[in-house]
Amino acid sequence: MIHTFVGNLGHFLIIASFITALVATYGYVKSVYAVDLTEKSTWAKYARTVFITHGLLVMGVVGTLFYIIHNHYFEYHYAYSHTSSVLPVYYQISSFWEGQEGSFLLWIFWNVILGLVLIKTNKTWEAPIMAVFALVQGFLVSMILGAVLFNVKIGSTPFLLLRDVIDAPIFKTDPNFVPVDGTGLNPLLQNYWMVIHPPTLFLGFATTLIPFAFCIAGLWLGKYKEWVRPALPWALFSGVVLGVGILMGGYWAYETLNFGGYWNWDPVENAVYVPWIVLIAAIHTMIAFKKSNNALKAAIILVISSFILIIYATFLTRSGILGDSSVHSFTDLGLSGQLLIYLLAFIAISIFVAARSWKHLPTDKEETSAYSREFWIFMGAAVLCLMGFQVIIPTSMPVYNAILENFGIESNLAPPVDAIGFYTKFQLWFSILLALLSGTGQFFWWNKMDKSKLKDELFLPVVIALVLSAIIIMVGKITDISYMLLLTAGLYSIAANGKILLRVLKSNYKLSGGAIAHIGIAMVLIGILFSSGYSKIISINNTGLVWHKDFPDEINQKNLLLFLNEPRQMAGYSLNYRGLRKIVDGVPGYVKSYFLESTMDPTLAVVNREIIVNGKTYYSIGDTVRLKNHETSYFEIEYQKANGKTFSLYPTVQINKQMEMTVYSPDISRTVGMDLYTHVRTFPDPAEDTEWSETQEESISIGQTFIVNDFIAELKEVKKIDEVRGVPLSSEDVAVKAIINIKGKDQEYVIEPIYIIKDRMAGRIPDISHELGIKMSLLNIDPRSGSFTFGVNTTQKDWIILEAVEKPLINVLWIGTLIMVLGFIMAIHRRYSEFRKMRDKESYDLA
Repeated sequence: MIHTFVGNLGHFLIIASFITALVATYGYVKSVYAVDLTEKSTWAKYARTVFITHGLLVMGVVGTLFYIIHNHYFEYHYAYSHTSSVLPVYYQISSFWEGQEGSFLLWIFWNVILGLVLIKTNKTWEAPIMAVFALVQGFLVSMILGAVLFNVKIGSTPFLLLRDVIDAPIFKTDPNFVPVDGTGLNPLLQNYWMVIHPPTLFLGFATTLIPFAFCIAGLWLGKYKEWVRPALPWALFSGVVLGVGILMGGYWAYETLNFGGYWNWDPVENAVYVPWIVLIAAIHTMIAFKKSNNALKAAIILVISSFILIIYATFLTRSGILGDSSVHSFTDLGLSGQLLIYLLAFIAISIFVAARSWKHLPTDKEETSAYSREFWIFMGAAVLCLMGFQVIIPTSMPVYNAILENFGIESNLAPPVDAIGFYTKFQLWFSILLALLSGTGQFFWWNKMDKSKLKDELFLPVVIALVLSAIIIMVGKITDISYMLLLTAGLYSIAANGKILLRVLKSNYKLSGGAIAHIGIAMVLIGILFSSGYSKIISINNTGLVWHKDFPDEINQKNLLLFLNEPRQMAGYSLNYRGLRKIVDGVPGYVKSYFLESTMDPTLAVVNREIIVNGKTYYSIGDTVRLKNHETSYFEIEYQKANGKTFSLYPTVQINKQMEMTVYSPDISRTVGMDLYTHVRTFPDPAEDTEWSETQEESISIGQTFIVNDFIAELKEVKKIDEVRGVPLSSEDVAVKAIINIKGKDQEYVIEPIYIIKDRMAGRIPDISHELGIKMSLLNIDPRSGSFTFGVNTTQKDWIILEAVEKPLINVLWIGTLIMVLGFIMAIHRRYSEFRKMRDKESYDLA
């Protein structure tokens, strides 16, 4: 059955939300231009009602799409392409925004929430800022409109049926065909960070609209200065949310991807990083505006630029223009032209409004002194902007090529091959300047400075930074001059801001947000320096062997081959690969994968060994169990330190058969000073049949020992059994089971082959020890001699190729992030309190 009604409802709600966004824009514009207060109020009330209606319609679209996903309506292309029937609810949430349409919808949803908050809290500014908000909503909703007007497609709706998107023969014979299952969620996104990272990032995208809307509103109304105070708390909020969203993405990459880092200078990463850098610069110029009218012009340019850059980032990542240069940009859904119009429209609006107002903006006639806080803030903002330009220009090379090609000019400009080396080389030096400025500028912020006073203030932070950096450089054997300078600058920033912080805490702790945020940023820089600059691969292949001739040199040289249960030494550790594991509902820890047999339902398995943990039996042979994250398997790697202490890591492999994807993810041992990052490069293809050796026969008596695959084995007993799983036995049938103990290197294993006589026919059920690579069958029983003939087959033991990396002081990066966020939150609270007091005073004066 095809559920067309729900899709039609969703599409209708999108069209209605698009219309209401445009109507709300019109109503708010009429309110701004109304002559008398009554007309203003009437239009504002009308527009407010329409925008609230728009919000409800958007909520309806969100609910409808999730209803389709959650109920597995695979007749819809979006549900089929991004979900499957076995996805748990939390991954269904991730699948909601995996596609372009869903991510646009998430952005639209956040704009609705923020718009409703602004309506409630900013009555004075409501009409002009909400006119901007509603117009942006109209553009965004048009991206998922899915309508055709004059043969022009506008947007791509998530409510298209599969048969309308895919030209498959099955739909010609059966138009109502519905697939049994979807292709599933990309294994890379089956991670808890993908449940919280995209909403945070898109909330950051949405919040950049608020300072932009206040700026446009202020210039529109001629309130050239007044817009800054209400916009500043929101700019700070946008800065922290967007920054946290970016860092969440970095942490997701660190935990999920196997390149061993958290930032790869991928074009999609760059496209989000640059608007955030520019936004931080804008915040500093907005703060400096109180004492300098020149800062107002800079604030206007940077606030507008941060929002325009968000739209530009959207164009880069969603137009398909980065298809050949980014590993995780969206494919083009035919929206490139529409996105370009969106970008150019807001560039034109911004230039028009700013140019019209520019001559009216106040200007300082006196030059800014080098001993003023405004000068140092300008310097910091300039460095931030240079950091952004250095990244966005090479990232945009595919755009330059496309523009030149449209004019008939062939262009072969290409982004740097070694992106990490190219961008890091420049960003490192900019970071040194930024750390120095963020430390020194704080003294100018709190005090009027002259040359002699500045020397006194800087003496202690400089001495602390030089002494500590000298010690760390000698102990850590740092030889790179740029690393030395970044370390010294970072420590100087911490010391200088720490001195300011102690001083501020004595007077008013509410003023300490800036110093705390700068300390956090300096810690982030130091954490990046050590965790990236001194990351060390410890899984070096010193055997002289090549693991495989087809492997790249990097894998052969910097990875270890581990056979199952065969310890290998590595950089002070003894490693032991213990085998593949699964997670089973109701069982603590991990279960050996060969304890479980697959069923027709991939989420269910049948137990073929008793599952016993800490002496407690959780499941018996023949029980059916449910697997958690059935596509995921865990490699158990046991580490033993030189002092005898052991711990285990469980890097993973996810195999999505529908998408034909195999994804390896790391596991991490975290300590205060270092992370041990471990991931598996490759392992035997589980889809391939095991290749067993030819059968060798052994005649054994009970109690006799023998050698099998270089291990000592003993036939303990042969006993009659009454039940054989999967084989019904009658009273005339006979079944016996041999019990063979095999002494492995670190434990004893048991193999139990079965011999059956059923319906006067002999049958044999072999047993396999996966750890030892041995299969044994009970071939024959000789009651006269009391001997038993066994068939023995062997195979190569299970193996993995593993990479292990040490990441020193990476926790300084994550702790610095938290401290930075704390500083931002304190600054937001302070600025909002100032705005609220001013708003309440204005309301009182009007009354």
